[in-house]
Amino acid sequence: MRTIRSTGVYSEQIKRIAENLAKADAVLIGAGAGLSTSAGFTYSGERFQKYFPDFIEKYHFTDIFSGGFYPFRTKEEYWAYFSRHVWINRYMDPPKPVYQELLDLVRCRGYFVLTTNTDHCFYKAGFGEERIFCTQGDLGLFQCSVPCCTKTYDNRETIREMVEKQKEMRVPSELLPVCPECGQPLRMHLRNDSRFVENREWHQMAAMYETFLRRHESGRILLLELGVGYNTPGIIKFPFWRMTRDHPGWVYASINTEDAVCPEQIGEQAILINHDIGSAIGDIRKELHVIGTEFTGEDTEEGTI
Repeated sequence: MRTIRSTGVYSEQIKRIAENLAKADAVLIGAGAGLSTSAGFTYSGERFQKYFPDFIEKYHFTDIFSGGFYPFRTKEEYWAYFSRHVWINRYMDPPKPVYQELLDLVRCRGYFVLTTNTDHCFYKAGFGEERIFCTQGDLGLFQCSVPCCTKTYDNRETIREMVEKQKEMRVPSELLPVCPECGQPLRMHLRNDSRFVENREWHQMAAMYETFLRRHESGRILLLELGVGYNTPGIIKFPFWRMTRDHPGWVYASINTEDAVCPEQIGEQAILINHDIGSAIGDIRKELHVIGTEFTGEDTEEGTI
């Protein structure tokens, strides 16, 4: 399969996205890690050094993500590291209002969010809970490590205690989370192996996603892909390409710092922008003002799923 990259003038590509937003019947957002990075949830550099100086000194970690794969000798040390990771990337707000500005673009249109992000940023920005399908889990939940069941458990208070009470890079043993059903250790509700549980809420949102696609099958859909790379392309990127190919009236727009590409086959339906996502969203908002379309305000009846 031959792919193409963006070769158009940036301002013209922004204008095309704005025009397609203005006339779209609905918007399907596909969001990857690059969107949260643009909002300030960086995993390396100054932010990493601020919250993990002891782990950097001891293990020479270079970023938050890679540190999470280290085979710590004890559960107490593992949770000292991971509780900080969860606290700053799930329970703290991102430094920049990129998610809120994205919501302003779509709130008055039917929209749905398909995301591999686990940081809850869409919820915190005010996106409707019934419009967000987080396929890879939620940093705010525990699940059984066996698993003995498909239940998940809110972890905010446990994570907060782990962060506050850890000493010398270890959490108190009594804070190690265990499954209330079988007594085995709890783990994060993240899809990193075959033990990931698809709980009731996961299946509900999977069904809502299918409902959204069926409802808008014959409409004008803008597939807005933001910050999606190639770690899990089979969830967002490849399906978006396939849906665009199968629906001549749909438009595929990808904004990414480096992975804005598409197959040649859908080139005429594609808008590819290699740029910072937050900056591009700001420019799209400006262009909407120029063409006389407002996307801010409350959801309307037409903006339902």
